[in-house]
Amino acid sequence: MEQSSLVSQLRALGLARGDVVMVHSSFRSLGIRDPELILRALLEVLGEEGTLLMPALSYLQEPAHIHDTNRTPTCVGFLPEYFRCRIGTLRSVHPTHSVCGVGAQVHAWLDDHIEDRTPCGPHSPFHKLLHSPGKILMLGCGLEPNTSMHAVEEHAPPPYLFAAPMVYTITDANGRTFTKEYIPHLFQNVIQRYDRVGELFSDKTLSKGMVGQAASYLMRGEALLEAALPRLRSDPFYFVDQQ
Repeated sequence: MEQSSLVSQLRALGLARGDVVMVHSSFRSLGIRDPELILRALLEVLGEEGTLLMPALSYLQEPAHIHDTNRTPTCVGFLPEYFRCRIGTLRSVHPTHSVCGVGAQVHAWLDDHIEDRTPCGPHSPFHKLLHSPGKILMLGCGLEPNTSMHAVEEHAPPPYLFAAPMVYTITDANGRTFTKEYIPHLFQNVIQRYDRVGELFSDKTLSKGMVGQAASYLMRGEALLEAALPRLRSDPFYFVDQQ
């Protein structure tokens, strides 16, 4: 597939010049062999005014309490890891739920993530997406792996959300090493079912279309919070299955 075709598909989905977008992805499902082609298409659509973000989660790192911003790989798929290693990409400082990004507003979205003590606290890009014009693109991966839903949960923490505090040793991008206590997520005895958010959206707030060979979705972060938070408050287990 040519870059121009991907650009047309992304624009048809609703992505536009100047957007800030968090991209979750399933590289294999897109049917495109070259990850650079996907990134170039996204950056062309966003333009110089836009900002591209991707989760760089590393909650499966070993040992669990050691994190290096430059070296610790992400555990959420091929495309985010490729993006993390790409020249020019920046990464926020967080031991389990960091975010990578490039673009005009990247510093405003990433730099203060270090201030948080939870995975998706008020300084995290996932939280910011819920309170800004930012968008969330689910690129061939369905609606389930939407990390911004953790930020929704942190607005009204359900019983399964938080674990006991843990001290992490972190090395930032400049080589500075420090320790900090965080309250990680737990999710013990539950299975995440964030795909259920699709039942709460209208056709006007959830756009669906093909990107490459895969069905993809685009939503506004503010719309996600507006749809999901009231349901979470009325039923704390709505977005999980209990085991």
